[in-house]
Amino acid sequence: MSKRNYSITRKQGEWYSAKVTDSYGNKYQNYFETASEANDWIYYVWSKEDWFNSVDSQELLYKAIQQCKEIDNKSNRRKIL
Repeated sequence: MSKRNYSITRKQGEWYSAKVTDSYGNKYQNYFETASEANDWIYYVWSKEDWFNSVDSQELLYKAIQQCKEIDNKSNRRKIL
């Protein structure tokens, strides 16, 4: 069962408050001038969730560690791994 949920609310004289919950129960909130912008952001959050979860997390971690090692090497820091 999906945990996805959202709400867009607005109090008089304030911006729209958008709250969104992704499939994993992570909650986000942001503010927008228009309801349309808030709606677009909600779909953006959900679309990124699908991309992130389709990528192999071990591969992402490996690449991140390799990039950190390269940065350390370029700045003449001692190797830690």
